[in-house]
Amino acid sequence: MGWKTGNFTHQYICMKLIADSGASKTDWVWIYGKNQERFFQSQGLNPFYIDTAGISEVIDKEIVPFIHSEEIKEIYFYGAGCSSVSNKVIVEDAIEACFPDADIYVQSDLLGAARALLGNSGGIACILGTGSNSCYFDGAEIADNIPSLGYFFGDEGSGAHLGKQLCTAFMLERLPSELRNAFIEKYGITRENILHSVYRLPFPNKYLAFFSFFLHENISHPFVFELVAGSFRNFFLNTVSSYADYQSLPVHFTGSVAYFFQDILRSVAASENVNIHSIQKSPLPGMIAFHA
Repeated sequence: MGWKTGNFTHQYICMKLIADSGASKTDWVWIYGKNQERFFQSQGLNPFYIDTAGISEVIDKEIVPFIHSEEIKEIYFYGAGCSSVSNKVIVEDAIEACFPDADIYVQSDLLGAARALLGNSGGIACILGTGSNSCYFDGAEIADNIPSLGYFFGDEGSGAHLGKQLCTAFMLERLPSELRNAFIEKYGITRENILHSVYRLPFPNKYLAFFSFFLHENISHPFVFELVAGSFRNFFLNTVSSYADYQSLPVHFTGSVAYFFQDILRSVAASENVNIHSIQKSPLPGMIAFHA
């Protein structure tokens, strides 16, 4: 018994959904047969910012219509904001409303990254995306974690941190004139616009991270290069260097910021005697392999 898509047939065998949810977006993969996968994307589903009803609504509109939802047997959701039991319950309840017959496993995005990057081996796993995080993974579970503290108090090395440094320099008129002019020409914003967006509108971390694109476009400018390098140095100083034997352990990174700024990241890591083994844009391929 099976169903057909195009010119091939699939059996109803252990269909799975795997999700990697960050602050900005959620990447989904539907595994419905041997080597058969479909990828989807929805908005970020961080339970700190969106409640059970809101998460269910997103899944129901952006995921359910495109899959055989009644045949899903297992769902593995790795998400930002899913470290505490209470936040896991928010996500579990939301998913269960859409997939009442599936076995649902909700874990932190950090555990997902560790499994994707390290499999069953030990080492340090790091996320540098909209936010930042890290852990020491012993091959089975997270054995140590230095809290990232979020975009307001920490998140060094993240898109939000980079954007915050850039916006601060702009508002205090510390940007070199050529960068300031380019910034105004590209975004057409003022100090008042930035303050309003950060203090009055939802998702200020996503707003700040958006400006990391400007930094990438102007990375050859010495001011921008040093801003990015300084943010990465703070990440190693405040997080990675706090793990025992960090200089002898393999360190792995995932996330768009780590990927697109990897030359600077590797350079800063080398100056801190940190051994970077791999940098992956997304942890999703590794999650698929882990759950295969």
